[in-house]
Amino acid sequence: MPTRTARTAWNGSLQEGSGQVELTSSKVGTYEVSFPKRAADEAGGTTSPEELIAAAHSSCYAMQLSAIIAEAGGTPQSLDVTADVSLGPDSANGGFKLTGIKITVVGEVDGLDEAGFQQAAEAAKQGCPVSKALTGVEITLDASLES
Repeated sequence: MPTRTARTAWNGSLQEGSGQVELTSSKVGTYEVSFPKRAADEAGGTTSPEELIAAAHSSCYAMQLSAIIAEAGGTPQSLDVTADVSLGPDSANGGFKLTGIKITVVGEVDGLDEAGFQQAAEAAKQGCPVSKALTGVEITLDASLES
């Protein structure tokens, strides 16, 4: 399997500085980052490590769930996956830490009932490589099957 690369160029201090994150392997874009906007309620046209982790987690989870549904004899018609990644203070070690990740998935699946879908959704949460990488963060799951 290949290694993927992203690069950040940062200028200035934490509070006054800013940077650009380049998705180097895919060459799909370069995105602005700044700490004040990272910590603000409105992103103001910049991304953050948390948003990039959310993108990685939601896409990885969707792929893993799709595979597990097929292994269970189902056919995924559509999976709508959202990952919400929270940042907060790290009282034990100082600074900040990821305080939680909530995965929400709504699936349209042929061949699995609600119980089968819930089982597949939980297995995908455990088996997704990004979930495995983030074991130090509490990951919760809200899965529902469209009727």
